[in-house]
Amino acid sequence: MRDGFQELVSEVALAKAGIVMGLEVSRLARNSADWHRLLELCALTATLILDEDGIYDPASFNDRLLLGLKGTMSEAELHILKARMRGGQINKARRNELEMGPPVGIVYRPDRCLDLDPDLEVQAALRLLFDTFERTGSAMRTVKFFLEEGILFPRRLRSGPNKGDLLWAPPRHARILQVLHNPRYAGAFVYGRTRTRRRPDGGSTTRTLPMAEWQFVTPDLHPGYIDWERFKANQASLADNAQADILSNVQL
Repeated sequence: MRDGFQELVSEVALAKAGIVMGLEVSRLARNSADWHRLLELCALTATLILDEDGIYDPASFNDRLLLGLKGTMSEAELHILKARMRGGQINKARRNELEMGPPVGIVYRPDRCLDLDPDLEVQAALRLLFDTFERTGSAMRTVKFFLEEGILFPRRLRSGPNKGDLLWAPPRHARILQVLHNPRYAGAFVYGRTRTRRRPDGGSTTRTLPMAEWQFVTPDLHPGYIDWERFKANQASLADNAQADILSNVQL
């Protein structure tokens, strides 16, 4: 629930509001459940609701019925808009035209095509990472090698006043895994690597899908640091390592 709407609900529940006013007030809530909760509270505290069409008393059945219908229609309209946006995004992804922020080491050229970062230090760090992983067969050993040799790894700030700046820092295991699992480094366009589900409490959970379930995959679409076959081999090694860790923990 949004903070502003939560504050409104609290004020109505405490009978501190005599009337709720706004244009298309049914859009105050994100879903029908929250909207009907507000209507019930307004009815209990004798709080009126006003929009561009008139004044309503939620304690009146007819007014509450009309407000409920407005909330349902508003939710349906929002669903349709989201579905259209989602459809447009999928169509762009199907044509390999969907622009997504590239990972560090890959940049958009002025013609909006992806290419390797012109910074040779960045390129060297990434190539060393992939070579080290393939030599050691382990993301943890790759991190250990970088730390023992005092080699820093780059990342770009994604937000804030210094957005886009390049930072160098000792690599972390999670960061190395993120790079190794990213098909962009193999020059591939991939869409639908994760699946997000809404929870009843309004939150969401995101699950990473196996390669066989990725929605769109186009190898060799732009320059990369490894080829597609090396990427798939790396994924197999990572999966074997993860399975070995699980078995080790079970035995413990």
